[in-house]
Amino acid sequence: MLLHIGLDAEEHFTTAYDLAILTNYALKNETFSNIVKNKTATITMDGYSRDINNTHELLGYTEGVYGVKTGFTCNAGRCLVTACKRNNLDVIIVVLGADTKKIRTQDSLNLINYIYNNFEMIDTSEFLYSKFNIKNIKIQKSFKKASIYIENKKNYVYPISKNTKQFEVKIYFLNNQKAPLEKNSKVGVIKLFVNGNFLYENNILTKNKIEAISYKEYLYYTIKQINNFFTNSYIKIL
Repeated sequence: MLLHIGLDAEEHFTTAYDLAILTNYALKNETFSNIVKNKTATITMDGYSRDINNTHELLGYTEGVYGVKTGFTCNAGRCLVTACKRNNLDVIIVVLGADTKKIRTQDSLNLINYIYNNFEMIDTSEFLYSKFNIKNIKIQKSFKKASIYIENKKNYVYPISKNTKQFEVKIYFLNNQKAPLEKNSKVGVIKLFVNGNFLYENNILTKNKIEAISYKEYLYYTIKQINNFFTNSYIKIL
């Protein structure tokens, strides 16, 4: 049985991405997040008080850093997981395999500086809604059109490059939309691209319920359309 305790083992490995996901989850725990953000703490052992220091080199010295963890084994090298938040941009930096503490610290600092120098949090909702100018769509087997809207998302704010902000919206409707349709039925999706890269998509829903027409109504409608065609047509004799 292999115990995953962070020490070197033949089949025991992880990746920087794994650690970033794990850290993101762990920081949602209030007790954990409160512990890792402290530079110093006082503990009591066997009736004696002792001061202990957080070994994270950037904590308390770099703006926005609030944890998280140092690490070392012979195979993994010097490792550092850093959480940092500035101007509503919250990031997790993972550096593995450094030869020295100085290298892992500098690599982490370089990544932090790169992110905050080149990215910012952008609210994309204004652009998304400005490009959605379709009010309603036709629905098969119904005389009524469906009023449509974009489903509200909790978050439209994403980290976007400061240098390039080329947004593009693409709208896709589902094929063969037929009545009856309930209110808030999905009829399509709207997708947002940034610099040619897909960012997210959102559902397009119906505002109103669409009833299906009966066979009798459909027959009457068809006859009326045929009658209108001949009424509005004429034959020109040369």
